[in-house]
Amino acid sequence: MAARSRTVRAAMGLHLVIPGADVIVDAVLRYDASDPYAVHVTFRTGPGEEGRIEWLFGRHLLGAGLVGPTGDGDVRIWPSADRANGPVFVELCSPSGQALFEASRAKLVEFLLRTYELVPPGQESEFLDIDAELELLLLHDEA
Repeated sequence: MAARSRTVRAAMGLHLVIPGADVIVDAVLRYDASDPYAVHVTFRTGPGEEGRIEWLFGRHLLGAGLVGPTGDGDVRIWPSADRANGPVFVELCSPSGQALFEASRAKLVEFLLRTYELVPPGQESEFLDIDAELELLLLHDEA
């Protein structure tokens, strides 16, 4: 019997909202059971490692953003006026600038459902290895 994957990935094109332009940015959403509260989004902006930008935010934030506005910091997510079929907006802010993306609601829902199969909502703490996390923190403090 094959081991069950502990990672969920979804590639998608995110529409960068820029007046008068139609820009699609390739992104990969990743969820790993070993980091059960987080979703990683990697944007491909060019060739090689220099052409990758990664963002990390809470899985709960992504789920909540499908039904209503959420987030008050670097990441904000909200549904379009057509909450049933319209896109979902994701705004990312950093010291170097901000970007607003339009994402497919269907693809986000599919991704989230797959993560929920791996780690059901409310059971994230059962998938954390507290000893490993503490060891990692202590190693970073010594460096």
